[in-house]
Amino acid sequence: MTFKDLNLSTQLLNALDDIGFETPTPIQEQAFSVVMSGKDVVGIAQTGTGKTYAYMLPILRMLKYSVQQNPRVLVLVPTRELVVQVVDEIEKLSKYINVRIAGVYGGTNINTQKQIVSEGLDIIVATPGRLYDLAVSRALQLKSIQKVVIDEVDVMLDLGFRHQLMNIFDVLPQQRQNIMFSATMTEDVDKLITDFFRKPIKVSIAKSGTPLENIKQHGYKVPNFYTKVNLLEHLLSDTEVFHKTIIFVGYKKIADRLFEALDQKFHDEVCVIHSNKTQNYRLRSIEQFREGKNRILIATDVMARGLDIENVSQVINLDTPEYPENYMHRIGRTGRAEKKGVSFVLTTEKEEEYLESIETLMDMKIEQLDLPDSIEISDQLTPEEQPKVKEIYNPHKRPNDEVGAAFHEKKDKNKKINLGGKYKREIKKKYKKPKTKGDKTFNLKHKKKKK
Repeated sequence: MTFKDLNLSTQLLNALDDIGFETPTPIQEQAFSVVMSGKDVVGIAQTGTGKTYAYMLPILRMLKYSVQQNPRVLVLVPTRELVVQVVDEIEKLSKYINVRIAGVYGGTNINTQKQIVSEGLDIIVATPGRLYDLAVSRALQLKSIQKVVIDEVDVMLDLGFRHQLMNIFDVLPQQRQNIMFSATMTEDVDKLITDFFRKPIKVSIAKSGTPLENIKQHGYKVPNFYTKVNLLEHLLSDTEVFHKTIIFVGYKKIADRLFEALDQKFHDEVCVIHSNKTQNYRLRSIEQFREGKNRILIATDVMARGLDIENVSQVINLDTPEYPENYMHRIGRTGRAEKKGVSFVLTTEKEEEYLESIETLMDMKIEQLDLPDSIEISDQLTPEEQPKVKEIYNPHKRPNDEVGAAFHEKKDKNKKINLGGKYKREIKKKYKKPKTKGDKTFNLKHKKKKK
């Protein structure tokens, strides 16, 4: 089947010709008529199979010209980079269609985005937080939304966007089409579908968690972080084979630590992205990697979701992710659009149970390779890897109830208890106020008379 066999307009076919696409992927082919039907849709397909076009082609086919101010299509994505990427893909497809598109996300001036929204839109692509801010401020009206697309919903829930998603659903029109595409299904995602989707049609190209067949997977058993760095330096020295490599790490701190280590040897070839970097820095790093100015990109898991970069030669997992779904999203950055890809996963002894979970999800074993003889096994440990010292017995440490040598009882005057009002009255009787101002001897004479 080709795109000409689908019910596409001439404008869309011309745009696809310009992009160079002739044949739809299985998810694009099977989802087209289902999305066109107007019913709620849940699509499951491996990362890298063209899910963005799977929902945008039928939506653009049905979207009629309009001059109304409020958007009719809402696309929700978890990260700023995905907003920029999806807007770019929609603009390519709508090259010959009169459609107004805008992307909004946090970390930039909201007043500028309010101005863009006020000029009128047909399609808005947004992160949940910024979309809700615009809706609450009344700068953006959602009453005309006809279709809602939730892309990478599992990572939205992982990032804590559930509350914001609930708020957004509350202000959307009841009559709308809900569309969701993902590579994996989790319990949280399934609950979201149950709560907000109306009898959704499921389009499943592969079992959730099935890897792409054209990705060759390898693994190394490595004792610690700095030995992993030594292995990376050895592998990345082959610039012909590792010409466009993404290295994924679990945490921002480790991403910065790895960048510092690799920057010493591959100074102008390495760049890094994570959520603590500024938006301009992140976009510039991705662009430099995409254009080939940098051949090594270090990224955290959040950046793995939906990041579409062509011809990634290898994906290296510096750590073995605790959640198997994260591994699936990571390796999905290579082997895209039916091209060959290679992935590596580096596993410490503590991470072996995570590796077993990944292999269980994929229903396959990852081929384990021997460490090259030239790799130095490092004794240096990171603060996270250093063993925690537990104090078993300290003869100089007193139990909580034991009194020390420096302890002494309070003096009697410091043992007085505040008796409240009654105590104050007793004191008043004992020390009467002088009758005349300045008569300091009155109380003394009065006591002598009583005696």
